[in-house]
This record gives sequence, structure tokens and C-alpha cells, in this order.
Amino acid sequence: MEQRTLGRTGRPVSVVGLGTWQLGADWGEVEDKDAVAVLDAAVEAGVTFFDTADVYGDGRSETTIGSYLADNPDLDILVGTKMGRRVDQTPENYSLSNFRQWIDRSRTNLGVDALDLVQLHCPPTAVYSSDEVYDALDTLVDDGVIRNYGVSVERTDEALAAIARGTTASVQIILNAFRLKPLDEVLPAAKSAGVGIIARVPLASGLLSGKYTKDTAFAENDHRNYNRNGAAFDVGETFSGVDYETGLQAAREFAELVPEGVTTAQAALAWIIAQDGVSTVIPGARTPDQARANAAAAGHADL
Repeated sequence: MEQRTLGRTGRPVSVVGLGTWQLGADWGEVEDKDAVAVLDAAVEAGVTFFDTADVYGDGRSETTIGSYLADNPDLDILVGTKMGRRVDQTPENYSLSNFRQWIDRSRTNLGVDALDLVQLHCPPTAVYSSDEVYDALDTLVDDGVIRNYGVSVERTDEALAAIARGTTASVQIILNAFRLKPLDEVLPAAKSAGVGIIARVPLASGLLSGKYTKDTAFAENDHRNYNRNGAAFDVGETFSGVDYETGLQAAREFAELVPEGVTTAQAALAWIIAQDGVSTVIPGARTPDQARANAAAAGHADL
């Protein structure tokens, strides 16, 4: 598995990481043993970066990862978590006092003294340009409770505002074959500034797996069911904001371009890995086979 430096963290990470939203059971129920099996399969396939958030399963994803790493202390895994979505989304809530509470909770969940990477979790746009917010994050680095910080964004202007700061380690952004806008300015700016790019929603919530049809049913508690129109959170997080029927047609057309011996999902991931400036891509996986297949996409970046 190829390793790339994740921006200003200075740490190497696998080009295919593991997104763990699904381990919080926000995509349908997941048994603890099944979550551990997914983590095992990812690690065995060379994955060295886990992405999580304090809001995934209200901490369940973090706790699962923390327990797993405690049981496997010799693993060198960089864990990036996110904070901020457990409160009302007003800029005033992004304060040093709240940061301390959120970080302490995540440190407990993950079982660590210091968090490798903390990312602001798609906060209000004004937060990305707030001196007070960055001063607070710098204070937490100085206090030794976080090692690095970055941002997760919905929009390219938010990414560019964060990249312009001299201390942002990484930017997490939606990037896939249906979501191309980050290629224009964000990736070049990040590369020039030495900021890592974490590509999320790489399979457009599974559309680019090529396995869905108009008759595919999703569980009631799966965001691909209840958030198609952005009722619960930004619609870009579900199917990359693409209308489901339109996405199915586009996915069929994408699949026709995929060479033999490579799955549609692997081709979609390989395309992202090949983009200049991308540090890692973080597909989720609900089964060990999915984790292994996703990781194998790293071997097809020259498609």
C-alpha cells in the first residue's frame, strides 16, 4: 500500500484509508464483532488511516476504534476524528471551552492522551475564517491534548479559507467522479501550501459501487433513506447531492468505462488516488470483503 504524507501532520498514511461512519450504526445496525472484523481486514490490507467523528453513533465509532487499538497496541494507525456536530450549528459554539469538552470526550472514547488529528466537522462557514477559532486550536496543541488540526468542509471556499491559514494540517472534502469542483482550486492550493487532502464520500454513498438499482431499499435509519433531500444534514453527504435516479444512470455510464478485472468501486477510488494533491481517500466498509476490495484499489491508480 502506497503511503503519502498527510499534510502538515508529517505522518505517512495509506492512500486508501477507512471511513468509519458506518461503524457508528448510522447506515443500519452493525454488530461489534462485525465492526472489529472490518477493522482487521483493513489493517491486514495495509490501511494506516482511520477517519471517525464524535457524532458517529454518538461516540460508538470512536469507542470501537479505541477498543480495537487498545487490543492491538503495536499498530501504527493515524486516527483522525472530527468535532462540532453535537451542538447547534452557530459560530459561537465553536469556542475554546466547548473544544476542551469535546476533545476530552473523544480522548476518552479513543483511549488516548492526545488526539492525532482533530477536524472541525463542517461548521458554519464563518468559523473557517475566525481568528479566535484557530487561536483556540493552537492552544489545544500547546496543551498537548491534540497533535494536529484540520477541517472538514462542504464547500470549496471553506476549504480555501482553511488552507490559507498557516497551521491547518489537512482538509477533508467530498471528491469523486460526480463531484469534480475541488480539482479546480482546492487541490492545487493544498499542494502548494503543504496541506493534506482527505477525499471523502468517494463512492457517492455507494452509487459508484455499481451495485444499486431503482429497487434498492435502505434501512429506515440509513441516511441514504432519510437524507436524500438534505432533511437531516447537508445533502452533499448523501449520494454527493446527486438525485438518486440521475446518479444511477451516471453510475451505469461510469461502469461502462471500467476495464476488465477491476470493479467499478475500485476504479472510482483509483481515479481519486491518481489526482495530484490527494493524500488519502476514505471509503467506508460494512464487511471485511468490502474493506479488502477498497484497499486493493491502491494497486490500480494507473488505470
